[in-house]
Formats: sequence, C-alpha cells, structure tokens
Amino acid sequence: MNRFILITLLLIVTIHFNVIGQVLPPIQCDRPDQTECPFIVPKNHFQMETGFAFEQTDSKTQSLFHPSILSKFGVNDNFELRLITESETVNSDTLSISGLNPVKIGFKVKLTDGKGIVPRTSFIGHLSVPYFASENFTATYYAPTFRFTMQYELTEKMNLGINLGSEWDGESTEPEFIYTLTTGYSFTEKLGGYIELYGFAPQNSQSDHRFDCGLGCLLNPNILLDISGGVGLSDISPNYYLALGFSFRLKD
Repeated sequence: MNRFILITLLLIVTIHFNVIGQVLPPIQCDRPDQTECPFIVPKNHFQMETGFAFEQTDSKTQSLFHPSILSKFGVNDNFELRLITESETVNSDTLSISGLNPVKIGFKVKLTDGKGIVPRTSFIGHLSVPYFASENFTATYYAPTFRFTMQYELTEKMNLGINLGSEWDGESTEPEFIYTLTTGYSFTEKLGGYIELYGFAPQNSQSDHRFDCGLGCLLNPNILLDISGGVGLSDISPNYYLALGFSFRLKD
C-alpha cells in the first residue's frame, strides 16, 4: 500500500512538472555562480534554489552552509519577491558555532529585455533583518544589498553576465562594492557550464577577488542540479569553496 501511494505521488509530481514545462522556457536560476541572472520567475510560479557549500577560509577556519535557500515568487512578468535563508556552521581552533544567518527579504524587477548593445537588465534589492537570526549570528543594523544584473546573448550557446552593486554587512556603515563577470556556455540542451571572476571592494579596506567555475544539469525544464567550486585570488580571500545545488519551479 505504501509503495502504491509513493508511486502515485511520484507520477503526480512528474506529470505536474511536464505539463508546466511544455509552456514555459527552462528554469533560470541565480546559482550556482555568483552572478545573479536578469530573468524573472514566471507569474504565479514559485521557485526554490537550495545549495550546500563548504568553504575553507584559512588553515584554521572552515564554514559549512547547510543549506542556503533562495525562495522566489513571480508576481507578474516584471517583478518577483525573494527570501533568502541560510544556515551556517563555523569551525576553528578556538570555537564552533552554528545557526541561522540574518534573513534577507527582497525583490527583482525587470528593467529592459535587451536589444543590440543594451543588455537584458534587472535590478535586485534585499534587506537583511538583524533579529531574524540565531543568537550567535545576529547583526547590529539592518543591512541593504543591491545590484544591477545584466546579460548579453553572444551566440545561441554562449552568454556574458555582469553584476554591479553594493552591500553592507550589518556591523558598520562602510559599503562594500560588488562586481561579477561570468561566461556561460551550453554544451547540450540539458548541460551547461560557466567560468567567473568576481569580487568585493570595501570603501576603505583591501579588495577581495575570487575565481570560480561550475556545471548545471537540467533533469527537466523545472528541475536543475548544479556543482561548483572556486578559489581566492587575494591575500584576504578564502582559500577555496565547493558547492552542490538543487533548484525547482512549481506553479501556484
């Protein structure tokens, strides 16, 4: 009986994904790279992008993100609501702490569809709420983050993504400028990859530059698996990170 119920549920989910996949383009995600994409989640659709990552900060400190979740809901063709929740464990020689980082509430709005030298462009804004967090990870201030996300379609298989923006850490008034530059390539209809350069430039501190690459595989138009990894290029950068992700899209 239990097997019959499980098989029935799997068939219902499969049929649901296949039906909405027939009328929509494949799922577009903001992971696994650090470059947010300009695409909006379709109207009345819910999308969740989850990831697990291990970061070796230095020889004595590691961080595990388990998981990081970006939830999105398409309000209309030009606007989506966003919620970011992230559980983290930090281990070092002197401490081990675990909990929820401050929750981020935000939106994405489409600015242009892109034509010629004008890229497809959207604006993303988030606000980190310091008290929506575990005791060990609370911040002092509300912290805004914003970026312009742009994409050029270079060929049918290759695109160029650019992000420019700024963020605050919730502990100081010093802004940290953000840049990303990524090239994505579709090897097949279901398998794609990217290479990326990105970084953070505080107003009065040393810049942090990094490099990463990864692969994404479409199981169907509404489910994406990904794997990625990167290294630090600056003295203050983390040594490296590795990540796995799973993303899916549902109709409300």
